[in-house]
Amino acid sequence: MAERIHKRLAQAGIASRRQIESWVAEGRIKINGKVAVIGQQIEEKDSVSIDDRPVNLRKSVHQPTRVLLYKKMAGEIVTRDDPEKRPTIFKRLPRLEGGRWIAIGRLDINTSGLLLLTNDGELARRLMHPSYEVEREYAVRVHGEVTNEILNTLKTGVQLEDGEACFEAIKEAKGKEGDQRNRWFHVILREGKNREVRRLWESQGLEVSRLMRVRFGPIALIGGIKAGTAIELPKDSLKALCAVVDYTPVPVLGVKEKPRRAAPARKSAKASGSRKDDSGPRTSKSRRDKKFNTPRSGDKEAPARKSNTPGSNTSRSNTTSKPKRDTPAKSTGEKTDSVWGRNKR
Repeated sequence: MAERIHKRLAQAGIASRRQIESWVAEGRIKINGKVAVIGQQIEEKDSVSIDDRPVNLRKSVHQPTRVLLYKKMAGEIVTRDDPEKRPTIFKRLPRLEGGRWIAIGRLDINTSGLLLLTNDGELARRLMHPSYEVEREYAVRVHGEVTNEILNTLKTGVQLEDGEACFEAIKEAKGKEGDQRNRWFHVILREGKNREVRRLWESQGLEVSRLMRVRFGPIALIGGIKAGTAIELPKDSLKALCAVVDYTPVPVLGVKEKPRRAAPARKSAKASGSRKDDSGPRTSKSRRDKKFNTPRSGDKEAPARKSNTPGSNTSRSNTTSKPKRDTPAKSTGEKTDSVWGRNKR
């Protein structure tokens, strides 16, 4: 099935649609040896190259969906090539066979915290598109006097250079050290404009001294992850993230989950309404009979053993014991909870 070049390459995890369109405009992409044009349609059998390097579309398209959670440090940049030779996060990520890691949104050089990356271009596009309104939560330390009027203004809406913007919610973080002029807040946005959090606070004459992303959609930054390292999302977290944007992740080819079989229910004698009849002969011995060699009715009676006591002709088989009396247990005056096994006074 033919699809537009930017859509097919984005689904293969090569880059975002916007990046691919810019490469096409620069003449860096070729289809079957010819320079591609914007809007050109390609198929899986076509030969594609970027900067004269071949791209295996068939292998890239069928890669299973993967998402990394990266804990970014301040001072790192979210780009592959930097003319100033600053540290980039992509040099710390695991290598992919076929395709590349795509950053889901960006964090500026002074912002730290949670950053998601995926090899699935369509998933990245949906998570970044403003129509899906995926929540982004930030922890921000603000320098200056923050009044209730300022907080209401930031939630109502502020006119910025690229349009109106506002915080979905603002909550002061408790337990953070700081004075009245350096206070911590948690803010939530539903879009990812460039430096939006900083520009909103700066519009009120305040300065952001520290900024950290702590959540993206249902994925929160957890403890135990060192700065500058990445972990792969488990299957449950991946499904929850994809569900936010109504997307089905690409499964691993050839691997199917086997449904678990329920254990068969055991029928008790009371439930069936019948009782076992022990009067008839049995053809086989139970485990207990085999272990202790106990004779059953219908079997030949074993010969009686003679007593080893001198002067006694009584066999052990003829010895009878007195029946024990059923003595009731003494009451302790306490009630027992059968569920928890605890005594109630």
